[in-house]
Amino acid sequence: MTFLPRNDVFTANPPIGLDVALSVNGSNWLWAVTAIYLVSFIGLLCFCFASPENQRVFHYTFTVALLVGGATYFAQAADLGWSAVHDDGAVRQLFYAKYINWAVSFPAVALALGLLSGVSWTTIVCNIALVWTWVLTCLAAAYTTTSSSYGWGFFAFGTLCWLVLAMSTLNESREEAARRGIARDYVLLAAWPNLLWLLYPVAFALSDGASVIGVTGGAVFFGVLDVLMVPVLSFAFVFLGRNWDWARLELDFSEYRGSGQARALLDKPSSPAVQGGLGSQA
Repeated sequence: MTFLPRNDVFTANPPIGLDVALSVNGSNWLWAVTAIYLVSFIGLLCFCFASPENQRVFHYTFTVALLVGGATYFAQAADLGWSAVHDDGAVRQLFYAKYINWAVSFPAVALALGLLSGVSWTTIVCNIALVWTWVLTCLAAAYTTTSSSYGWGFFAFGTLCWLVLAMSTLNESREEAARRGIARDYVLLAAWPNLLWLLYPVAFALSDGASVIGVTGGAVFFGVLDVLMVPVLSFAFVFLGRNWDWARLELDFSEYRGSGQARALLDKPSSPAVQGGLGSQA
């Protein structure tokens, strides 16, 4: 006797014409990951409403990533969001939905680390562009047959992007965070995603790259990494952020007018000379 509902996903969405496809156990695992994402989204949303308005920047960033992650994992669990790839006479199932998830979640992580460290917006935009290039080149590699060596060329380009991203978030950004007096927390928060990012190329090479562990094995590997990446990291930002001086970090944004320092400058009365100049011009 079992209390778990029967998974009839493959009755509604059968993987027709595939030789290598997701299993029922793989779908069950993806449903579990979907639940983790959605519970994390609801939890972080509750923390958002309970936090001061000027301390919600990371709540907003990660709630979007969690919502997109929940939607993409729902698609995979329901055996949707995939296309067929031909490999040496076999037809393999490739879930492009997970790449959509990474195209949102990885930039969210890069944005959060950039805002916390205080690097320039040029560096933040560059890091986000590196992430998108990494994800898109891996997607191109996944659609290249395993019998062709050209797919590993795309993989090499993506890995190079990750290396530059790691140097930026672990070196340049760490130096800026040290100047702001938040080096310890930044190192903890930056080391975690970079450790996981180190494992993503390994998971890709074993699954979509060379099809060694199959579709279900890849779903389990990536699912573990994704849960450790976004849900865990988002709550780490929230809990560590309770001890930060948001005004000093220039992260106390509000809907009224920018950050705290910007509001102070805008609210500061003009000098008599300036006022006299304006009056004389009038």
